[in-house]
Amino acid sequence: MLAELKAIDINDPVSRLRSFIAEGGYKAGGRLPPERELTDELGMTRSTLRKALDALEREGAIWRHVGKGTFVASAANGRSSGGALVELGRQLTPFRMMRARLAIEPAIAKEAAINASGAGLTHMNVAMERAHSASNWQDYETQDDVFHRAIAEASDNLLLLSLFDQLNVVRRAVAWGSVVRQSEKPTADHSSFREHEAISAAIEKRDPDLAYEAMRSHLRSVAARLFGEV
Repeated sequence: MLAELKAIDINDPVSRLRSFIAEGGYKAGGRLPPERELTDELGMTRSTLRKALDALEREGAIWRHVGKGTFVASAANGRSSGGALVELGRQLTPFRMMRARLAIEPAIAKEAAINASGAGLTHMNVAMERAHSASNWQDYETQDDVFHRAIAEASDNLLLLSLFDQLNVVRRAVAWGSVVRQSEKPTADHSSFREHEAISAAIEKRDPDLAYEAMRSHLRSVAARLFGEV
């Protein structure tokens, strides 16, 4: 199969991974091979593979569950069911997007406080640490995505996780052109660092109401910072 993938685009790891999924006949809900097998099959380093997996996850083509593996989220090529969500995102304002997050993500955090496993808590904390050490905004935002999705995973509810993934596909399609960064990377006192810690602490304390309020406060803070209103 590797020879076929090389004929497609050997220089684009994301295209190679996407083609591997399509050619391998993986259907919605299908689990991909472990990373070790994928690196051998695709001839990639683990670091390159993980970046390609991150890219497909941001597209909504796959989703990952700690301790269970990586799964195909839509059709085999990762495009069909996401198309309508992407189109929806293009019609949505960033403000409306944040209002939708405020309606959904605090409730997910509340469920995470009830159901989070030790592995789920670790996944959240690792994402926070990587966000702190991010060298640019893109790396920070990748880890921010991982953190919020780890909370959805920790809810231990596949329907809530699916809703979160669909919300995320729409969020990525929203035009955020009005957002202007004033620095190369988040500063040490970036408010989201404290807010993420508060969310994680509430979930670790198994306090559903505190987790709900911590997530709501975080999202309202983000909205106020980006748009000056909530």
